[in-house]
Amino acid sequence: MEKALGSLPVVAAFAGRLRIRDVIDGLCPVDDRSELTHGQVIEALVANRLTSPEPLVRVRDWAAGYAVEEVFGLRPEQLNDDRVGRALDAIAPQVDSIAGSVGAAAIKVFGIDVSRMHWDMTSISLHGEYEQADEDYAAPKFGHPKDRRPDLKQVQAGIAVTADGGVPVFHRAYDGGAGEVAQVVPMMKALQQIATTRRLLIVGDSKLVSYDNLTKMHADEVTFVAPASKVYVKAEQLAGLELDRATRVDYVAARDQGKDAAKRGAWHVVEDTMSLAGPRKKDPVLSLRRVFVHSSARAGAAAAARAQKLDRARGDLDRLTRGLGSRHYPDPAAVEARLTVIGKTRRVGGYLRTTTGTDAETSKPTLTWHFDQATIDAETSTDGWYALLTNLDPADADAAQVLLHYKGQEAVERRYSTFKGPLAVAAIYLKDNRRITAMITVVCLALLIFSLIERQTRAALRAQDRTTVAGLYAGRPAIPTTRLIFQALAGIRLIPATSGNPHTIPQPTPLQLEILDLLDVNPLEWC
Repeated sequence: MEKALGSLPVVAAFAGRLRIRDVIDGLCPVDDRSELTHGQVIEALVANRLTSPEPLVRVRDWAAGYAVEEVFGLRPEQLNDDRVGRALDAIAPQVDSIAGSVGAAAIKVFGIDVSRMHWDMTSISLHGEYEQADEDYAAPKFGHPKDRRPDLKQVQAGIAVTADGGVPVFHRAYDGGAGEVAQVVPMMKALQQIATTRRLLIVGDSKLVSYDNLTKMHADEVTFVAPASKVYVKAEQLAGLELDRATRVDYVAARDQGKDAAKRGAWHVVEDTMSLAGPRKKDPVLSLRRVFVHSSARAGAAAAARAQKLDRARGDLDRLTRGLGSRHYPDPAAVEARLTVIGKTRRVGGYLRTTTGTDAETSKPTLTWHFDQATIDAETSTDGWYALLTNLDPADADAAQVLLHYKGQEAVERRYSTFKGPLAVAAIYLKDNRRITAMITVVCLALLIFSLIERQTRAALRAQDRTTVAGLYAGRPAIPTTRLIFQALAGIRLIPATSGNPHTIPQPTPLQLEILDLLDVNPLEWC
């Protein structure tokens, strides 16, 4: 009977190159009575995340439909819920060591440049109360969820992605209420341990910036680029900037590729320095480069958003004015209450000026209102401007290069999109937070393989002076992504060996053969 083979040999090949099974078995040994090692089970779970990213149930059914036994050496009945749970329990105390060892292997085996890393954290919502959380593992707590589910507890995951190919070589699970600022230094130390160079450039969001973080990075010769929050750069400073004194940067956003030059967004930079004092008088003052950036796309978006909210607020205010004295707005108190709602929901409280009262003749409430144009003009003057802070030497990166470094931050955002999209990590439920911590590592290992497949395919194409694969997307040439690669390989089937006959794969398509060749994977070697 035929079984689905799909991308399983590719996943197995990359897992083998990363030594995932060997690393886990070395850190989490089993006794001699066990049929399977924990490394075998986790390797199969990684393959499950990549080929069938659904809630973590019915893994046994997935294994029965796919050639898991032929590729990974596990019978479907061995992947029951109890065995999966015991494997997750086993790796939980070792997740940091697993992440470090496998990340270091990825860097070495695939020759990844880790001199520039992009760091960010995201939240993962959880179903369940988790009232008895194990304090040794990431604790589910209420926080500020990225998926806007404040009714659910969450844990957080942080990943560091290389500028070279967007490869997530480091990950860690955190408490649901953990502050991002406090995680920067431990993350930096972990990256230094697995990186092939001490001289790191870390690019992150505004949570990267604090006096303590920057002091420790400077002491360890780690450079950084991060946007400055309103704590460090006031709106008045942005308003005083002049675009005609800034330098245009040679940068085209991905969304503008293929557009006429006149329709593309434009970026300009201007630089000065900023002094950052410590919390104590004896703390040395840090001198940082501050690069002010103007984005025409941001400016246009801000202007459009403001016009829209003003227009909607104007409509609400006109309806309120027409309804004065009605049963909904019988007195000034009701009018004031409605004005508060309009100001908050339409986000125009900073501009809206109102006067309410009572008509002496009719006893009906009165209302006059207007938008403060001076306040609007002050906000408009900051449209499109933001600031980046860095300790990079100007000889190593001018203001334009600082911006280009920061623009690479979309790599980590893209990986989080994969984390919660193709790998299907959304709201999850597991028995306890020990297993949740382990499951985050399983998914991040899958994300690592997902990213390496894309990087290697593109590198193989560059060696042939190509960028696309013919027929990859709807029969047309396309730049390879792992999602498209998996879709192209999905139709590969395996006829298991019977009566002394070897495994056979019915004739793959030319596209499938080309992809396997680019990835340097012979599927029969893994069956």
